Formats: sequence, structure tokens, C-alpha cells
Amino acid sequence: MAVRALWLMVGSLCQLAWGDQSFTIDYKKNCFLKDGKCFRYISGSIHYSRVPSSYWKDRLLKMYMTGLNAVQVYVPWNFHEPQPGVYNFRGDHDLEQFLNLTVELGLLVIMRPGPYICAEWDMGGLPAWLLHKKDISLRASDPDYLNAVDSWLSVLLPKLRPRLYNNGGNIISVQVENEYGSFHACDYGYMRHLHAMFRLYLGDDVVLFTTDGNADYFLKCGTLHDLYATVDFGPVDNVTKAFEAMRRYQPRGPLVNSEYYTGWLDYWGDKHSVSPADQVSRGLQAILESGASVNMYMFMGGTNFGYWNGADFSRVYKPITTSYDYDAPLTEAGDPTDKLLAIRSVISKFQPVPQGPIPPPTQKFSYGLVTLSKVGDLVDLLDILSPTNPFVTQYPITFEDAKQFFGFMLYRTRLTGDVPDQTPLASVSNDVHDRGYVSVNGQFYGVLERDNLKEVNVTGKEGQWLDVLVENMGRINYGSDLKDFKGLIGNLTLGPDLLESWVVYPLNLDGPISQGWPHIMADLILRTPRTESRMGPAIYSGTFKINDIGDTYLKLPKWTKGQVWINGFNLGRYWPMRGPQVTLYVPGSILSSSLVNNITVLELENAPDQRLAMFLDRPILNGTYVGK
Repeated sequence: MAVRALWLMVGSLCQLAWGDQSFTIDYKKNCFLKDGKCFRYISGSIHYSRVPSSYWKDRLLKMYMTGLNAVQVYVPWNFHEPQPGVYNFRGDHDLEQFLNLTVELGLLVIMRPGPYICAEWDMGGLPAWLLHKKDISLRASDPDYLNAVDSWLSVLLPKLRPRLYNNGGNIISVQVENEYGSFHACDYGYMRHLHAMFRLYLGDDVVLFTTDGNADYFLKCGTLHDLYATVDFGPVDNVTKAFEAMRRYQPRGPLVNSEYYTGWLDYWGDKHSVSPADQVSRGLQAILESGASVNMYMFMGGTNFGYWNGADFSRVYKPITTSYDYDAPLTEAGDPTDKLLAIRSVISKFQPVPQGPIPPPTQKFSYGLVTLSKVGDLVDLLDILSPTNPFVTQYPITFEDAKQFFGFMLYRTRLTGDVPDQTPLASVSNDVHDRGYVSVNGQFYGVLERDNLKEVNVTGKEGQWLDVLVENMGRINYGSDLKDFKGLIGNLTLGPDLLESWVVYPLNLDGPISQGWPHIMADLILRTPRTESRMGPAIYSGTFKINDIGDTYLKLPKWTKGQVWINGFNLGRYWPMRGPQVTLYVPGSILSSSLVNNITVLELENAPDQRLAMFLDRPILNGTYVGK
């Protein structure tokens, strides 16, 4: 009740705060001018796309109570336009509702609408349907790319214009593109085109800016005349030196660190990233002592639910974990940390911090064990999971060819002769993007993995199906390799022979599972598993009841790798055998205390003898990991 009262009080006061407003840059005084007075923002990044909408208020209130006067917000294009011309701004995608909550709380907003955002998000926020044109040039003056961008901006930017500070709203500045200096194209014509589009839809008064790394190499191609140049960097010993490159490209105006790193992301197979609270708070104090404005990235990380995680490519492909906790001041579940308290203490030295305690963590429960039963091998469920006709093709096609942008596709071909001896099924050109699970006649043989495992030995008889279930592990979100096609992007060989005559099944797991399958009783009665084998891709399910609703963490002891749904909601990927993430965050908002809860698991490799799921009251993000 105390938290709700605080929220209502703050909201009512802030409704009175917005009057005649202006937000500009004073180049003589080297400051932002808010309503005619020098102003410095202390902001934090939060990604609404990584937080269930039922928790947006809770996270924003905690940010406000820390002392922030602004939040920085990315808009992922692919989150809102899943197909060309098809838009989703409902529920967890309701950007305007999220922005309404920032107004209620009196938080200013720094918008970062892209069209490219990076953000460790699939394809950096660009929609994969752009890859229908295989030779398209992304983030450049390619007419096909620009036409798609212009169409998207014509939908998004008009939603933002009435919310600009100069129009009575709370958006004080808008970023054009994102860290463009880190991209190989260096296409000033593209940046000028975006600049013109932003001015067309947002007007001439709004502060537009760019963000790049704090080195001349990045700023050379990332900046543009009439766009205010800012930089990003983490804790450093010498803040003055860290801003030197910005001053070379932006001689006058306020100093701005648009991404001050409070932590870092995690990759599957690497150690969990940790940034000490004292180091982060000292670095923040040094920035504020310099008079600069700052945005902390991340302040609240969240979760890559479903298939939204991105990937990096530095010599090898590195997919990002489901958790985007980031070791941020607010945890993945929105809980305050010692780092948050240290940051609040620093902020209080420079501007007033709201009185009262930080709202407490959400309630966590340890719901115990759930037994899972095998529904069936995935290849025996194709009538449910791939109800449309498959593609019949001489050579493999990509996910993008099939308009299957996320998840899984099954590639099948018949053996044209007996294979009595162990024979390598190989991806000679590293053409499995990203993991292929290999079976012959239902017998699981192993995994082909991009940049890692390039052949699997198999045997079989003429006429038997050779199956390769390919998993899209997330598109590259940073660097020059954004055109990250998925599936079998080239040919496979079996021994010396090139494999041909494929039947390709795009799989839609989320549709049936979101509608209650496989927990519909009639379906379970009619269907029995062909085999109880623990090996290879298969669906498992179970149910559980709870009396109290709260957040929890799902652990799958001795399971290998796969995807999990609870009550039809896609929690994301699990991979405890690779680590470091062991548990998946389960928001209480998807659970029920009045109905039976169901859990569905797609295990891709090897289920344990005891098929148990375990619900804990705390996360394990730093478990055993297997480095590459």
C-alpha cells in the first residue's frame, strides 16, 4: 500500500509539472537548456521489450527513487513490425503505455528509435524480413533498405512527436541511428537521409544526437553536421581524457556520456560478467564532477524472452544468453542491489534524491519440483508443429527463404544408399547457422555447430530419413556481419557425396503451445510417444499448482539444451551444460494460483533419466560454463 500511495502522489504532482516547455542546447555555456535554465540529466537505460508490461511501473518507480531524472529507451523495429506492414503495439509491445508511465512519474525520456539499435537484440533491431532481398545493403543508401526504413519511421515518429518536450511532453532528445561509426559502411548519405526524415516527422526544434565510442575512429563516420555528437564509455581513471575525442568533433555544448556501462552482457560458454559496485559508483562520480550529463547502460537489463537475444561475431559466432541481467543496478527481476544504493549515494551529492526507501524486491517463491513426461519426438509431431505443406527443394533453403524468421526448421532427405559404416555428415563451408541436431531414422547422432562442430558420423539404410533440425540461436547484432542468414545456408555432404532432394519443414512451436497444446487432455489421450528414448529433439510437458503468486527461477537439472514455455509464454533458451546461465527467470505475471500451470520443454539433445523441473527463489547466472 505504501508503494502504491507513493506512486499516486508522484503521478499527481507530475501531471501539474508540464507547462510551457523548451529543451535546447546552449553552446556558449556548454549546457542543455531546460525551460531556459542550464540542466544536466542523470539517466538510466531500460528496455521495455525485455520487461513484462505488468512490471513496467515497478521498474520505473525504482529508477525514479534512485534519483534519476530521465530514462533512455530503445525502440526495436523488429519487435513492432514482425512482417512488412504488420504492426504490433499491444500488450508487452505497447510503447505508448510505457511512455505514459514515464510521464506519470515525472521522468524525462531520451529516445533511441534506431532504425538500428544494437542492444544485444536480434539483428540489432532490424527485421529479418529485410533479408528477403539477399543482396540488400543494410544501414546504407540502398533504395530497398531506405524504403523499408521510411515506411517504418512514418509509423513510429508521428507517435513520438506530440510527446516531445517542446510540444508539452517529456521526450527531451532523440538519437539518429546508433553507433554508426562502428559500422563499416560510413555512408554519410544514409545518415543525411535519416536526419531529413527525423526532421520531417519531429520538427526543427527537437535535439537530435548521435552516440559513438570515444575515439576518433568511431566519431569520424558516426557524426554528422547538425546532429549533436555524444560518446560512450565505462568506468575510467581520467574522465577529461575520455571526453577528448568528443570535444574534437563537438567543440562546444554539454559533455554527454550516452552509455556509461554499469556491467556487461553474457555469452553462452563464457564467464558471467561482473562490474564491482565501488568501481561503477566512483566512475559515475567522476563524470558528474566534470559537469557532464550521463546515461547508465544498463540500469535495468531484463530478459531476452523467446528468441530475441542477439549474437556477436569476433572470429567466431557468440550467441548471447537469455538473461540480460547485465550486472545492472536493478537485477533481471527488478530487485535493487548494492550497486544501486552506491549510485543513489553518488547522485545525492549532485541533485536532490526522492525521500523514502527504495521499493522492495518483488516476492520470490521456491515452488519445488515438477515431473515432466515425454509427449513425443519432434519428428513425430510435424502435423501439429508444421501443419502447412513443406518446401521441396533440390538444395537447402534458408529460414529467410521460407519466411521463418525465428526458432527452428527441419531439413530432411532420404539416404540414396546404405551407409553401414560410420560416415561423416559434414558442413564443409561452415554452413549450419547455428546448430543442427542430426538423426537418421529417428536415432540421434549428434550436433553440427557453427564455427565449432562441423561433422557428425552417421549410419543408415537406403530410403531412411536423414534429419537435421536447425536452430536459429540469434542473429548478429553488432559489426559488419548483420546479414546473418539462418538455417542450412549451403550444402551438406555425406562422405564424398553432396546431399540433394530436401524436404524442409518450417516449425511453429509457439502457435500451438500458446493455445494450450500439448496440455489439452484429448490430445494427450490420443497421442503416445513412439519411443521413450531420451536422445534427440523431443517435447516434454508437466503441470503444477501454486497457492501464492510471485517471481521464481526455473532450473532444469541435468537437461542439456532447449526452449521452455510456461502457460504458453516463451521463457527463452536454456543451456546449463554450456553455461554460465543455469536458471531462467519466470515472472509471476505469467503464473496462476487458480488454474493449473503447465510447462512445456523442447529438449534438443539429451533429457535426463529423472525428468524434473525445479523452481527456485533465486537465480543462478554464474554456474559452470564450458569455454570454447
